[in-house]
Parts: sequence; structure tokens; C-alpha cells
Amino acid sequence: MLSVFAELVTRTDEDRRAFETHPVVLDAVARGMSLERYRALLLELYHVVWYFNPVCAAAASRMDDRYQPIRHFLYEHMHEETGHEDWVLADLQALGVAPEATRAHPPAPHTLALVGYNHWAADRRHPCSVLGMLYALEVIASVYGGPFADAIREALLLEGTAGVSFIDSHATMDAQHMAELRVILNKLPDEAAVAAVVEATKVNFHHFTRIIEAI
Repeated sequence: MLSVFAELVTRTDEDRRAFETHPVVLDAVARGMSLERYRALLLELYHVVWYFNPVCAAAASRMDDRYQPIRHFLYEHMHEETGHEDWVLADLQALGVAPEATRAHPPAPHTLALVGYNHWAADRRHPCSVLGMLYALEVIASVYGGPFADAIREALLLEGTAGVSFIDSHATMDAQHMAELRVILNKLPDEAAVAAVVEATKVNFHHFTRIIEAI
């Protein structure tokens, strides 16, 4: 019998592959992006990152004691993620975009769809859906973040972490987060929770692909 984590990987493998084999994603990982496109991507990522903790907080507030280990996991994760939107601000500033311009940038429709779904699902559908958001975003960061950061650094002639600090750091950080997430996913107590995580994973892969596709 598969563990919950193994079941999640199996049931969402097609969605992950649809992301990683998308021509825009393949090109970005292989060759980076132009400065204009990379700025546009970071502007959308700013909103994804800014809303990450509010989504987690909404989910935690809806969890009863059946989900206590997951609720405590979210508390710790929110603490670790606090302020990471400032890393995106710093990267954009290094690329010539003032923090005020970043904060004023309206999110694109696909970003709104991603954030809006995650809020709604955590608050109204099933609070454990938040783990699907975590899984999809951490797969993307841990598996593709490093090669993408290297490609951007080379394409834009950047030095060190200037302009890529958020993506570069999360490539390493989220590998550890994935190990922690595997443990907590295997503590899901019922099929309704598992189904919610699977759905959220699929939706997050879909919308994140659309965000990159539209850049």
C-alpha cells in the first residue's frame, strides 16, 4: 500500500510533467530569460510569495485537533517564510525596479487565479489543501530553481546572488522543506484530506505554468 506522499506523487505526476515539459519552462531553464521577461516573472512571484503566509494562516485557523500536527507544521513553516517577499523586492531592485513599483504592480489574471484558489480552498473547501500548494511550489523551487537561477545569471551576466537571491536560495531551502513535507503528508488522517491535497497540487501546477507561459 502506497504512503500518502507516494500516492500524491503518483496521482499528480502528469500535472508535474505538464509543467516541466512545457516549451516555455524548458527554454527558461536552458537559456534563461530576457531582462524584461525575468522582471515580469519576479513581479508576479512577489504576489505569490506575499500571499503564501496568509493562505497558510487561513488553513491553520480552520484545522481542528484531528489535524494538530499539520497545524503546528504550518506555524513553523510560516515563521520560516516570513519576510521572503523582501528577497523578491531586493532582486527586483537589483534589476532596476523600485520597491514602490513592485508593491504597486497589479497581479496578472493567472496569478490572481492561483492566489484566489489557494485562499478559497484553504478557507472553504478543505484546510489541508494548503499542503498541495506547498508541494507544488516546493517541487518547482527545489527541482528547477537551481538550474533556472544559473541560466538567468548567465543570460543576464549577473554576479553572485544579485537579482537571483530568492530563486537561488529556495532551490536549496525547499529541498529540506520537501523532506519535512513528506513526513507531514504521511500524517494525513483521512481520504478527504488526501483528495484536497491532490486537487490543490494539480491546480497549483496548472496556474503556475500559465503564469510562466504568459510572461
